[in-house]
Amino acid sequence: MLKTHWHYPTAITVGEHCSDQLAQYCKDADIHKPLMVTDPVLADSKMVRNALAQCRLADLEIQIFHGVQGNPTGQNVEAGIHHYLEGKHDGIIAFGGGSSIDAAKAIALAANQSLPLWEFEDKGDNWQKADAKVIAPVIAIPTTAGTGSEVGRAAVITDENQQLKKIIFHPKMMPAHVLLDPSLSTALPQPLTAATGMDALSHNLEAFCSPSYHPMADAISLEAMRMIMHYLPVAYLDGNNVQARTQMLVASTMGATAFQKGLGAMHAIAHSLGAVYNQHHGLLNAVLMPYVLTANRPRINEKMARLSRYLALPKSDFDGVMAWVLSLREELAIPHTLVEIGIDNQQAQRIGEMAAADAAAAGNPVSFDAAQYADIFCHAVSGNLTD
Repeated sequence: MLKTHWHYPTAITVGEHCSDQLAQYCKDADIHKPLMVTDPVLADSKMVRNALAQCRLADLEIQIFHGVQGNPTGQNVEAGIHHYLEGKHDGIIAFGGGSSIDAAKAIALAANQSLPLWEFEDKGDNWQKADAKVIAPVIAIPTTAGTGSEVGRAAVITDENQQLKKIIFHPKMMPAHVLLDPSLSTALPQPLTAATGMDALSHNLEAFCSPSYHPMADAISLEAMRMIMHYLPVAYLDGNNVQARTQMLVASTMGATAFQKGLGAMHAIAHSLGAVYNQHHGLLNAVLMPYVLTANRPRINEKMARLSRYLALPKSDFDGVMAWVLSLREELAIPHTLVEIGIDNQQAQRIGEMAAADAAAAGNPVSFDAAQYADIFCHAVSGNLTD
């Protein structure tokens, strides 16, 4: 059974039940009064109760904050900051999916700052406004294999007043230690396994397609997509398969490592739809994927040929990759259109404008304007893959 420890891009421990050593990892990071940040569902789970008990047995003065919703908001972060300061905590345990981990990192960044959260939005050199010395250390324990937030230096938080998803960034937001424990994801339901797994694929695929020069990221994303191809269907069909769960956790981490190269139109539209409709981010990327690939086709044919050869697909070209994506979505019961998840095209112009302004748009192989983003969105609503 796989058990290993890496130091890239941060300290990462991989292996079944590695989270049983959480208390020791907290002490190693000089955390003695941790605040665990999670969501309301996990807060009442056996895995969280075990983690809390383990820490208390080790004399850690741990408390829990579970006010994180599916698309974390500025209000969620402010509530977490209140708990952090009131409890006089000295570090954070981020426990859960990408939403919990993003919220935890934002709390760690902003809790002891003199400026409010939105001052650290990833624009220009805003990150330099933060006092790096007071950013709290984070131990991250993902329970889904999707966002890879556990190895990210940013957090995606919804500004409720503007109905916008904003990226909060600081280099020291990277967790001090990551525990990839597949035993924590074996109970993940099939729909979440599918949506989060497709999110991991979207990160690797968009990073690979980004025109930026970053051969290391390209290599990481290629191997991660091969792992996803082999292990996501297994994890979906057999949630208790520890090998598949492990490989998906690793592939998710690889995706977030690779996408420092850039993301693209999938995420630009998904961020916008998530802010307006509060839908699951991974599911949005999964539905949008073939429509964005089609729109980007003129600029990614060579890369799709390379990807198809690496994956040993029957056809070594764009059509080979598209056929695999469509087949994988069908195997995972991913809806083909946005209308199937309750999103129509009545706000197409607004979504197009939001997507064109989203930070992820900068990494797309084609520089779409707002009207073109609106068209892609409408195609994903109607199911039109011909253009």
